Amino acid sequence: MNHISKALRGVADKYNGVSLIIRIIVGLIAGTALALVVPHMAWIGEFGTLFVSALKAVAPILVFVLVASALAQGNSKLDSRFGTVLFLYLFTTFLSAVVAVLTSRMFPQTISLGDAADADVVPQGLSEVVQTLLTNIVANPIQAMIDGNYICILMWACLFGLAMKGIANESSKAFLANVADGVSQVIRWVINLAPFGIMGLVFTSVSENGLAAFTEYGSLLLLLVGTMLLMVLVFGPLVIFLYLHRNPYPLVYRCFKESGLTAFFTRSSAANIPVNMQLCEKLGLDKDMYSVSIPLGATINMNGAAVTITIMAMAAANTMGIQISLPAAILLSVVSALGACGASGVAGGSLLLIPMACSLFGISNDIAMQVVGVGFIIGVIQDSVETCLNSASDVEFAATAEYHAWLKQGRQLPAFMYSKKERQQLGIEA
Repeated sequence: MNHISKALRGVADKYNGVSLIIRIIVGLIAGTALALVVPHMAWIGEFGTLFVSALKAVAPILVFVLVASALAQGNSKLDSRFGTVLFLYLFTTFLSAVVAVLTSRMFPQTISLGDAADADVVPQGLSEVVQTLLTNIVANPIQAMIDGNYICILMWACLFGLAMKGIANESSKAFLANVADGVSQVIRWVINLAPFGIMGLVFTSVSENGLAAFTEYGSLLLLLVGTMLLMVLVFGPLVIFLYLHRNPYPLVYRCFKESGLTAFFTRSSAANIPVNMQLCEKLGLDKDMYSVSIPLGATINMNGAAVTITIMAMAAANTMGIQISLPAAILLSVVSALGACGASGVAGGSLLLIPMACSLFGISNDIAMQVVGVGFIIGVIQDSVETCLNSASDVEFAATAEYHAWLKQGRQLPAFMYSKKERQQLGIEA
C-alpha cells in the first residue's frame, strides 16, 4: 500500500512540477487528437463539463467571502484605484462599441436570414435592460448564489462586509479571512485540474462542431473576431500605455496567457473569476482591491459583448437596407455599451441583447431574432473570443489602476514590466 501511495505522490509531484500553461497546451492537443481519432467516445467531454461546473459552483461563494472579508478588515478601503478601475471598465466597453461601429462601416456585412430563433427572455429596449439589472441587484442572495447573479452577490457581499467592519471583533474578522483563504485553496485545487477540463471542452467542440458550420457566415465571423483583436492588440494596450507610459504588451501577454486562454475554452466569465483572482495575486495586486474589482469586471467590463451587439445590429440594418447616420451610430455605441454592462443579468448573454440594439433602427423583433439565430451558429468561436477579451481585460485594467497608483507613489512596477536593460539598470531580478 505504501508503494502505491508513494507512486501516486510521485506522479502528483511531477504533474505539479510542470507549468500550468504547458499542461493546458498538452490538454488542448490531447483533446483535439482524441476528437479526430475517437469522436464517438463522448465520455471524454465530461471532463470539460465537470471542470466548468466545479468553477461555476464555487465561484459565487468565492466572490462573496472574498469581498465581504476584504471590506470587513479594518485596514481595507476602496480608494482612488477603485475609481480608476471603474472608469477603465466603462470607458473601454464604450470604446469597443465605437470601434465596432467603425469596422462595420468599413466592412459592411449582410446576413442570409433563415427561421426566427426562439428565446425565453428578449429585452425590447434599454429601459428593460436597466430594469432587469436593478431587479437583479436586490434579488434574494441565496438564489443569486444558485443562479450566478454576480451583480447581486457583489452588492450583498459589500453590505455584509461593511456591516461586519463596524460591529465585528478581531476574532470574527480573522474567521472571515480564514474562510476566504479556505475557499481560495479549494479554487486552487480545481484550477490545478484545468488541463483535463480543457481536454474535455476541446474534445466536445471539435467532435460536435468542426468548422463546417462557420463557412456560410465566415465574413461576419471574421469581422467580429478581427474587431475584438483590434481591442486586444491596439486600443486596449493604448489605454494602458496612456496610464502607465510603458510598453503595455508584457501585461497584455501575461493576462491573455493566464486568463484569456482558460476563458476561451470555458466560455464563461463567471467560471474564470477564480482564475483571474489567482492571476491578480501573481501580479502582486492588493487583495482588498482585486477581490472587489474582478467580480465587478465580470459584470460591467464587457468589451467583447459591446462588439458583438454593435456589429450584429449593424449587419441587420445593412441587410434591411437601412442607412445608419453618424448620430445614430453614436447612439448605437452608447446603447450597446450600456446594454453590454447588463448582459450578465439577461438569460442568453450578449446575443439576446441584439434585438434591443436593432430596435433603434426600427427593425422588427422577428427579424432581430433571426440575427440572434445566426449569432448562435457562429457562437462557438464568437463567444469564445468574446469571453477571452472580457475576462483577460478584467485583470489588465485592475492591474493598470494598481500600477498607476504605484507610479504616483514612486514605487517600481513588477519585473516583467521592464525590459532586460531596464532591469539591469534598476537592479531588478527577472
